[in-house]
Amino acid sequence: MAENRGGYDMIYLDYQATTPLAPEAKAAMLHWLDGPEGEGFANPHSPHRMGRRAAAAVEVAREQVAGLFPPGGRIIFTSGATESINLAIRGSAGDADSPVLASAIEHAAVLDTARDAGPYAIWPVDAEGLILPVPPIEAAPRMVAVMQVNNEIGTVQPIGRAAELARKHGALLLVDAVQAAGRMTIAEGDLIAVSAHKLHGPKGIGALWMKDGVTLDPVITGGGQEGAVRSGTLSPAMCAGFGAAASLALERMEEDAAHVERLWQAARDLFSDWTLNSSAQDRWHGNLNLRRDGLDVNRLMSEVRDVAFSAGSACASGSGRTSHVLKAIGLSDVEARNSIRLGFGRYTSLDDIETAAAAINRAAREQTA
Repeated sequence: MAENRGGYDMIYLDYQATTPLAPEAKAAMLHWLDGPEGEGFANPHSPHRMGRRAAAAVEVAREQVAGLFPPGGRIIFTSGATESINLAIRGSAGDADSPVLASAIEHAAVLDTARDAGPYAIWPVDAEGLILPVPPIEAAPRMVAVMQVNNEIGTVQPIGRAAELARKHGALLLVDAVQAAGRMTIAEGDLIAVSAHKLHGPKGIGALWMKDGVTLDPVITGGGQEGAVRSGTLSPAMCAGFGAAASLALERMEEDAAHVERLWQAARDLFSDWTLNSSAQDRWHGNLNLRRDGLDVNRLMSEVRDVAFSAGSACASGSGRTSHVLKAIGLSDVEARNSIRLGFGRYTSLDDIETAAAAINRAAREQTA
C-alpha cells in the first residue's frame, strides 16, 4: 500500500472493516478544522455570518454525497450507517405489527434492530449468498431489508428481486449500500444507508437517503436539525470530508474498479489452493473470503503480524460467535472458523497482495502440512 500507508508497518487488507482516509478528504476536513480565517469551528445551525459559512459547507457536502444516489430523494446526515439503519427501521415502524423481512446475511445493524423493533422474518440465501427467488413468509412485510454488497463474502444481491417483493406487498425497501457506495452504482430503494469511512472518508459520519414521499418518525429528538428527522449539531469538517470522499469515489469509480479487478485476478492465482466462500462472479472482487481445512485462524493472524486482515466480519471479531453469514450459505462451524477475509482497494498495490499472500500461505502450510 505504498501510496497511502502513512508510515504504518503493516500491509492493510481489511477494506470491508474500514478504508484508508483519502488525502483529498483529509484536506477538506482540515480546511474546516483550521479555517477559513480561524472560523472553521462555527456551528452550521447558527444564523450569523460564521454559521452561514459553515452551513454552506454542509450543503456543498450534501450535494456531493447525493451524487452517489439515485435521483428523487434527499440526504439525511447521521453518525454512520448503523444510525441510518436504526432511523430507517425504527422511524418507519409506527404501530404496525407487520414484520421486517431481512436477508439471512444482513449486517447486525439490520438484524439486531429488526429483532428489537418488532416482528421480523428471515429471507434465506443459497450457497452463493444470493436471496432465494421466493422467501418463505407468513405475513406481508412492512419493510424488506437487503444489503447490496455483503460485508463478509462480497455477494452482490439481486436488489430488483427484493424491490419486486416490496412493491407487491406495499412495503418499504431498505438497502444497506455501505459496501457498494463509491464502488458501483447504488441500487434503487426507498431508504438507503451508507457510511463515509467505507469509501475513504472519515469515521463518525454517514447518511440515510430517503426517497421523495417517504416519511420517518425521529429516533433522535432535540433540535431537528436534519429536516426535522434527525437532531444534533453537524460537524462541517466531517461533512466536508464525506463530501470530498464521495466526489472522488464517483470520479475514480471506473479506475478503482479496474484496479481491484487486477488485484482480484492476482490474488485468486496466489491463493489457488484455498476454497473460495460464496460466488466468484456475483460479488465485489475487492472481497476475498477463503477457507482452508484444518486452519487455526487465530494462530494464523498471530503469526502473520505484518498483514492486517480479518477472520470474519470486523463487527463480530472477538465475540466468539461463528459468522452467521458463513453459516447461512451452508458452511459448518468448523469450515466457518477455517475462513479468512482479505479486503483490498484503491490504495492496495500488487506488491502488497504478493507479499501478503506469501506470508499467509507460508504460515498456513506450516499449520496444515
